[in-house]
Amino acid sequence: MEGPAEEPAPKGRGPAAAPSGGGGGGGHKAQRVAMSPSVVWERAGPEEAEALVGGDASLPPGGSGPAAGTPPGQMGTYPTDLTLQLLAVRRKTGLPDPSLQQTVRSRLRLLENDSQEVARALGELSARLLSIHSDQDRIVVTFKTFEEIWKFSTYHALGFTHHCLENLLVDQAFWLLSPNEDEETAVQVHVDQEALRLTHESLLAQEGPVFVLCPDHQVRVKTSPRGAGSGPWARRRASGVPQGEAALAVDSSAPSPGTFSEEVAAAATPETLIPFHQWALRVPWDPIDDSVNGPVTSDIPLMATGLATAVADYQGSGPEEMTFRGGDIIEVLGAQVPGLPWCLGRHTASGQVGFVRTSLVSVQGQVSDLENVIFLNEEERSFFSNEGRFSEEDARQLLGRASGTDVCTVYSLDRLEEAEFGQLEEQEVPQPCLHPEPRETLQKVKNVLEQCKSSQGCPEEPVSWGLCTASSGASSRESEEPSFGLDAGADWAHPEALGSLLLFLDAPGYKACFRGLYDLSLPGLSTLFCGFSNEKELAGHLAQARGAAKKAGFPMALARLCFLLGRLCVRRLKLSQARVYFEEALGALGGLFGDLFLVVAVYANLATVHLKQKNRDKCAQVVPKALALLLGTPSHICSTEAESELLRHALRRAILCRSPQAEARACFLLAKHHARLKQPEEALPFLERMLLLHGALGSPEASWPADGYLLLADIYSRQCLPHLVLSCVRVASLRARGSPGSSLRSADLVLRNSPRLHRPPSQTAHYLRQALASVASGPLRGPLCASLAQLHSRHGQQARAISFMMQAMEAAAGTGGRLAVDYVVALAWLYVLCGQSAVALDILESVLDMAVASVDQEGVIANMAAVALRRTGRTRQAAEGYYRALRVARTRGQLRNQAVVLANFGALCLQAGAGGLAQHYHLEAVKLFSRLPGRECGQDFTWVLLRLGRLYTRRALARQGKCYYEWAFLVAVETDHLEGQLRAVQRLCHFYSRVMPSEAQCVVYHEFQLSLARRVADKVLEGQLLETISQLYLSLGTERAYKSALDYTKRSLGIFIDLQKKEKEAHAWLQAGKIYYILQQNELVDLYIQSKCSINMQMMCSLN
Repeated sequence: MEGPAEEPAPKGRGPAAAPSGGGGGGGHKAQRVAMSPSVVWERAGPEEAEALVGGDASLPPGGSGPAAGTPPGQMGTYPTDLTLQLLAVRRKTGLPDPSLQQTVRSRLRLLENDSQEVARALGELSARLLSIHSDQDRIVVTFKTFEEIWKFSTYHALGFTHHCLENLLVDQAFWLLSPNEDEETAVQVHVDQEALRLTHESLLAQEGPVFVLCPDHQVRVKTSPRGAGSGPWARRRASGVPQGEAALAVDSSAPSPGTFSEEVAAAATPETLIPFHQWALRVPWDPIDDSVNGPVTSDIPLMATGLATAVADYQGSGPEEMTFRGGDIIEVLGAQVPGLPWCLGRHTASGQVGFVRTSLVSVQGQVSDLENVIFLNEEERSFFSNEGRFSEEDARQLLGRASGTDVCTVYSLDRLEEAEFGQLEEQEVPQPCLHPEPRETLQKVKNVLEQCKSSQGCPEEPVSWGLCTASSGASSRESEEPSFGLDAGADWAHPEALGSLLLFLDAPGYKACFRGLYDLSLPGLSTLFCGFSNEKELAGHLAQARGAAKKAGFPMALARLCFLLGRLCVRRLKLSQARVYFEEALGALGGLFGDLFLVVAVYANLATVHLKQKNRDKCAQVVPKALALLLGTPSHICSTEAESELLRHALRRAILCRSPQAEARACFLLAKHHARLKQPEEALPFLERMLLLHGALGSPEASWPADGYLLLADIYSRQCLPHLVLSCVRVASLRARGSPGSSLRSADLVLRNSPRLHRPPSQTAHYLRQALASVASGPLRGPLCASLAQLHSRHGQQARAISFMMQAMEAAAGTGGRLAVDYVVALAWLYVLCGQSAVALDILESVLDMAVASVDQEGVIANMAAVALRRTGRTRQAAEGYYRALRVARTRGQLRNQAVVLANFGALCLQAGAGGLAQHYHLEAVKLFSRLPGRECGQDFTWVLLRLGRLYTRRALARQGKCYYEWAFLVAVETDHLEGQLRAVQRLCHFYSRVMPSEAQCVVYHEFQLSLARRVADKVLEGQLLETISQLYLSLGTERAYKSALDYTKRSLGIFIDLQKKEKEAHAWLQAGKIYYILQQNELVDLYIQSKCSINMQMMCSLN
């Protein structure tokens, strides 16, 4: 996969900007921000003005208006369009695949004239479609705002552009292939990196100041005088960095500031920071001076854990700061984060815990593995798998729908004669012999049935599939922890009651029941303090308890009560009073770190208050320590919604010190924070950046990215971006090997975001096969194989469907019981569909002989056997089978099954020539279907109504037949069944053209049939319909009708050219010439006649 040199994050989707959709628009207003004194502003001199106008940078949402713009007359010299080159390759070797390339070219040829779907997909990728060049396998896109190209670059770096266009350019059969690994093919999208860079620059020229990394490794802000120069800013690339990683590293070959002469330093070109960094560095207000102390070098700092050695003496300025001497050994608690002046440590000799100056210690264990610094413990590592997990109940519902086991409980309608109605299918034609041989198949069926019979007396118990038991957006630990609460009914004035409360709150360490006091994502203070009429009353009681704790000398109780009072004040926007309470809580703690979660909560809340009050001196004291606690403490509890503001400051420090590890850690905490607060759109840029960092620096064996991509896909799904969802789950499956649960979750996302056609999307096959490959044995294997069997069957691949159903049957044989019998019956129905009714009858007879079927299954088997008997010409035995099935359905009170078997019996009567009986039984079936809810009738009601309409039309009862055709159409619309709508409209078109001719009605229904053909993406049918509608308009004989006929003829001509149907194309050329002749536009008649003759000559040459 080819990714851009920069991996921008979507502009305008972070906490500081309004979230945007996936379209190409950039409707976000710029937000003015104040810059920290730690970032130096420099205005370009005259010699740099021209270079700065096209600087390769990205302006974040906080950027000001265009301070430097290219003159209008010169803007046209810089590209704003980009060429996407499509290449079909074999995935493992990267070699071209000529067959798939030809398929891609043919599909592109069709999309040139009908590019709406391509435009929608590219719109989700934040690009605007400009043109399609099928002969060159290219798509040209353009961008109007920098936000659009920022998003596009992000999606391309993540690999989404490949799969977005792949989904458009290949047919459904492509996803059902299961080639060997060496032959697995894919469509790749290649983008010229230089063109991408120039497009960046052409849009940035209008955006104003940008952040740059200077040769002395300091980040500065460059501005350019308005209208000064127009040349692009040459970009200094990082040497030796893989593509896609250049955004993460600086030029390591650059000499240190000391080796630079002033002339060289002045002449060197600064390196523009990547777009995500541009956006992240724009904070509303940064009160902290640059925390990167000392000379800045080209080395990329790493996070550190373990033991550290003090390199100098230090006397702590408060009880929370550690005092140590040079040579002392200090254990780093959590992690030391580059760019932060403090970390938390424990003195190994004295046991004192406190803040440690990072500049005064040398850590012995730096961590090079990205995963070990993103996640500091296993709870954090499991965050993505726990967030939005796919439960076992979800999996059972998904596979229950996909496996088609309803064929074993609901009678199947015999649709053999549908070819007479729609002329879309042929009569039953036996397919070539399937593997295994029918005799071998029958022996395997008997073996399975014998196992079922041997376990028939054993009670069936639900078997676990090994997935999680319930869906949860939070970890199971949180849901199991008891919550702390206070009751208003308690006697607060009683000394004993108050004393027991203070003793409980004075626990030196953290207790699980305290989580509700600290955690913002839990229900909140209102549920912790039940019975209080208002917060003022609650605050009064807590203040009373605070006074008692202070008198009794309970420091931890005092700290917790002050923290609660501070949170109540923040809720009422009394920030000064809240600050007093939080400072008192810190004083009560007195350097105690026994309850680390409380310490983190107090520092975080106090720091946010100082930030809101813009108290620079206090911020300089508290914020760095709060950041050290937030980033260095594993699984800390989110105690304030404003924690995101603190984490944004931490992210800024990580970027300034050029530490990808610290940046990834900050992005994870920000994504986790917003996800826990149910703010998925705000989490998007941080989650995307985190996945990009992992792709460049992380281990390919890590499992968490699969869950991270699925969380990203779920967010895209909520934003109604289906093409991005399908691409995201595809990337997840290719870049990381997930669990069966994640594969099933991917299949569910595909089902929810694919277009609703008359067949399930074949893309689910990849994820079902992936889940199957990760399950060597167990109860989950049977439903997975059955789901794959039904998927292949619905797409007309009955041979592979039979193979998968055999595997499902054998997998379920060990568990015995009804499920194995269900799969045997489903296997028999697949043999009926593929034209081997004799094999199906042998299988069904074996089930009855073994006496392992339930009463309901016996009814299904009787109906299915009757269908097979009818197809083999045994009418009497088929009638007896239908009667047995009807008797079972009536005994069980199953209205739908009664209706289906009556309709089947009517079809049998029609085949035998008993038209009156056929009409009677179909009417009885319609009466039963009418008593059922619309959704419960399924597709069968539509087919029965169409069949009844056909019967009435044959018997010269045209009006009754028309009514049943229209009824069938309405039922298909109500159930949202496209295939039923298409067949009903086809019958109505035939009715108004042959039975009761009506030109106006015929045109109306042909137009609607054309819209349905476009929905199901049937280009052949669409071309035929355009040709037919043209003839209908010609028959009207008016000038307006002639012009409409010409329009439809030209549209059909375009489709026939794209489909390379030479005969149809020649006829369309001739037809258009005739219409021009009728319209007396003789100058165009010769042109179209000559084109028709040219096509005929090509056809003759190809035959010779």
